[in-house]
Amino acid sequence: MKKIIYTIAIFALLFASCTKDFEEINTNQNAPVVVQPSLLLRQVIYDFGENMSYEGFVAGDLLAQHRTALDFNLFDRHDLKSPQLGGNPWGIFYTNLRDNEIVLKQSRQTPAFAVYEGPALILKAYMTAGLTDLFGDVPYFEAFNGIEGTVTPAYDLQEDIYQNENGILDNLDKGIAAINAYSGSIPLKGDILYDGNLQSWIQFANSLKIKYLIRISGKVDVSSQLQTIFNEGNYIKNNNENAVFDFTNSEPNSFRLAQLRIGDFNNFVLSETMEEILIDLNDDRIGKFFRPFANSNSDEFNGLLNGINSSTTSIALADFSLSGSAFREDTSTLDANFMTAWETSFLLAEAAEKGFISSNSETLYNIGVAQAFEYWNTNLPATYLAGNANFNAVGKTSLEQIITQKWIASVINGYEGWVEFRRTGFPSLKNISASLNNGLIPVRMPYPAEAETLNQENYKVAESATNGNSLDIPVWWNE
Repeated sequence: MKKIIYTIAIFALLFASCTKDFEEINTNQNAPVVVQPSLLLRQVIYDFGENMSYEGFVAGDLLAQHRTALDFNLFDRHDLKSPQLGGNPWGIFYTNLRDNEIVLKQSRQTPAFAVYEGPALILKAYMTAGLTDLFGDVPYFEAFNGIEGTVTPAYDLQEDIYQNENGILDNLDKGIAAINAYSGSIPLKGDILYDGNLQSWIQFANSLKIKYLIRISGKVDVSSQLQTIFNEGNYIKNNNENAVFDFTNSEPNSFRLAQLRIGDFNNFVLSETMEEILIDLNDDRIGKFFRPFANSNSDEFNGLLNGINSSTTSIALADFSLSGSAFREDTSTLDANFMTAWETSFLLAEAAEKGFISSNSETLYNIGVAQAFEYWNTNLPATYLAGNANFNAVGKTSLEQIITQKWIASVINGYEGWVEFRRTGFPSLKNISASLNNGLIPVRMPYPAEAETLNQENYKVAESATNGNSLDIPVWWNE
């Protein structure tokens, strides 16, 4: 019996010795456990902007028919459930929304960080809108709080994500209010969009409000809200006010296609849809976006119909136009685009054309065209707006002209060109060569496999609501 007692006593003594100061001993004193909001804000802005610009090139531009993929092209054939070089932005959204939520919490818990609240709310609204516009109903109100809340959040209705408290529009209002209420002297650091200029964040937020109100205008009367914002005039009006950050010509901050092997870059050529639209408009930006094809005898451009079956169709690369030097050799001319003056002007032109605001839609359209040419470092020809790009061009509606110009300028801007096509039907996209979606152009992104694996019970509800995670079930604002 004494032997047993001694053994237990010795074990207890050893256990006490092993666990004493266990946490302190096993914590790396040189590694921070809390990230400063300035570092995290910069990380969120850069990571999201860089990733979505890459996604815009390799996936968004395919869906919008700006580019065509020669190989690894199941996505270009509209098998969106088989992403290859890109086409699965789900993790990009949730990773950055999670990190942004940390910044937001720090801003509310620590007075010294209060300056970050407004920008964090605006970024949350911006990223959330991008997420739900692609997928429809998504985990939102219970998401981003896995440590303190549930790790299997419910899928929320897109209608609620846009309109409810702490949703997209509410967070934009709260972000503006937080900036206006901030009276401290501590500057906003880590801000690679506006270098800490809080008033510029308010302009950014108001341009986003215009965008999202227009986006849901088929479901909700947005006239009074749009007219108020327009009358106040505190939105992005000039390209020097754009919410963008510049890529460089050297790693690690160059555009990603410049860092990859030449084969990946050469996999993408001018789409036949893009070629026809730009040539019809006599649009000089074609030389910015693409380069003459190698087998041409002069400065000629040639596009390829989207969605070829590369296993049965032989394509000579030299017969089609590759992407321009701005996307590989000189990426310092590229921006990661969050919101711009030209997009705002086109949105306001649409609002005026539809009678949501009192203004001249043609004037706003012409301003937007000039700003879009300037943004893409291309001189606007004196005759451009008098030709087929004219607001009142024969055979075109004014709305078609507005959306087509926005579509052209939205190259590599995430999935914006495709989203606006889904909303408006403009410009007219082509039936692709070898569709894997029954000849239909998809109207939503499918939930990825990890959504089912990690949150199966809630996923099944969303899957049922989309007819088995179909690509052909429109999101709420597009029903």
